Amino acid sequence: MRFSIKKMDFKNKTVWITGASSGIGKAVALELSKENTMLILSDINETGLTEVAEICEKNNCRTLIIPMDLSNQDSVESAAKQVLIKNIRIDGLYQFAGISQRSLVSETPLFVDRKIFEINFFGAIALAKAVLPEMIKNGGGQIAVTSSMVGKFGFPYRSSYSATKHALQGFFESLRAENVMNNIQVSILIPGRVKTNISVNAITKDGKSHGKMDEGQDKGITAEKAAKIIYRGLKKDKKEILVGGNELLMVHIRRFLPGLYYYLSSRIKPM
Repeated sequence: MRFSIKKMDFKNKTVWITGASSGIGKAVALELSKENTMLILSDINETGLTEVAEICEKNNCRTLIIPMDLSNQDSVESAAKQVLIKNIRIDGLYQFAGISQRSLVSETPLFVDRKIFEINFFGAIALAKAVLPEMIKNGGGQIAVTSSMVGKFGFPYRSSYSATKHALQGFFESLRAENVMNNIQVSILIPGRVKTNISVNAITKDGKSHGKMDEGQDKGITAEKAAKIIYRGLKKDKKEILVGGNELLMVHIRRFLPGLYYYLSSRIKPM
């Protein structure tokens, strides 16, 4: 049996973007604003959201700002209610919000691991669960979630961050498999090195911000280039969208040459 799933056409559609105040989320919002798309913009940084909305509206794009803290279930549920009560048809839910990590397993207390999971995993699936029934009722929609290269393999100083991305991969692949007949499209975004503040804002063993840009991150592609790659991938309904440069080779090395991966991962320099 074949199921007919339409490719995504952004014109006159409504897309909800989390992590929209900066980085890749902001860049994707600006890219979509050129398509006469209505954008629902969410992030914990309300000031940043206002600035992004003003830029989007200059492209004659309608926006709705919904502040949200993914680490707080009540905040996520409240945000979902604010949108759903307006009877807005959500055609796309694209989740970019998240937090990275820079700490060793042996030195990281459990509260740090839990915080990373609350934001990256439980926050993301809570919002998806809130939106999914309405998408199904409306005949379908597209969900995109941001994983990572380290959602494909483990990596030093990223233990719980990596684990959350593995968990997202499994959850949203399952969601996709369950909802093919409901015309729910799911794309998993797999960024490598993109020059954003993700390493600056990464959490350390003390629960504080790392506070500096990783050398590799600093040499990554721009958020704007990443947004164009993601935009093209979403238009084509690609199930996985690799975003980055030569570092993405590690994804293929892990799959086809695991011995080489084990060697390379053990050679990562201490921070």
